[in-house]
Amino acid sequence: MPINNNKIMTQDFFQTFILLLLVTDPFGNVPLFASVLNPVPPSRRSRIVVRECAIAFVLLLIFMFFGRHFLSALHLSEVALRIGGAVILLLISIRMIFPHPDGVLGRTDGGEPFIVPLAIPALAGPSALATVLLFSRESTGEVLVHVAALAAVGVVWLLVFLSAEKLQKVLGPQVMTAFERLMGLILTAMSVEMLLGGIREFVKTL
Repeated sequence: MPINNNKIMTQDFFQTFILLLLVTDPFGNVPLFASVLNPVPPSRRSRIVVRECAIAFVLLLIFMFFGRHFLSALHLSEVALRIGGAVILLLISIRMIFPHPDGVLGRTDGGEPFIVPLAIPALAGPSALATVLLFSRESTGEVLVHVAALAAVGVVWLLVFLSAEKLQKVLGPQVMTAFERLMGLILTAMSVEMLLGGIREFVKTL
């Protein structure tokens, strides 16, 4: 039994890790980070990246632990949140596959960033917040697994964005675009699965 439990927790960790990685889309946000940080002096860029990633991580962590109380205060059902999150994920994934002139997250203002647009909505956007809110309904053990997965995703954020300029130069715009569209395709399938799951839960309540 412990072996099976460990296997389930490991699977849950990797599923959560992949989902959060797709939702926050660090590789797709490389051009955004590079362009927003371009006017900033090189000596400050790494500090800004660490700060923005930390803000996004803390915000997602708060939503993960207190999401259930947040839902209760707003009188929202978990089914509604699941369906709403799936719709947002679907819209974002479509923009990832079919690029929009304003980008995946819409227009952003220039200058030195603080919280907006890098921490929010680039990383801790509506889809990511809706996703971690869903995790808050799980048991304590499962939530801890999700926290570990979020921490692992946070490490990926740092690795990707601290080397954003080099990564963009090495891979080139075509490879980055192809990778983002591939991630969009995977996210589309996951959002549809989430939507169908929400609809099934809604039908059961009728």
